[in-house]
Amino acid sequence: MDSSTADWHTSSYSDPNGVNCVEVAEGPRVGIRDSQHRHLCEVWVDAAEWIAVLSLAKEDAL
Repeated sequence: MDSSTADWHTSSYSDPNGVNCVEVAEGPRVGIRDSQHRHLCEVWVDAAEWIAVLSLAKEDAL
């Protein structure tokens, strides 16, 4: 997926005050980036890998 055409949204896990925000673009590949520094970096992983990370985070197993 191309980041310029991806539908980015602020993750529900982000800080509500906007200090520590992560944006996510969901699809077969999931994009993750820092909302304050969008131009610096983004990471793309398979959706199954992202689901596994979220499951571990919910279990506080990271």
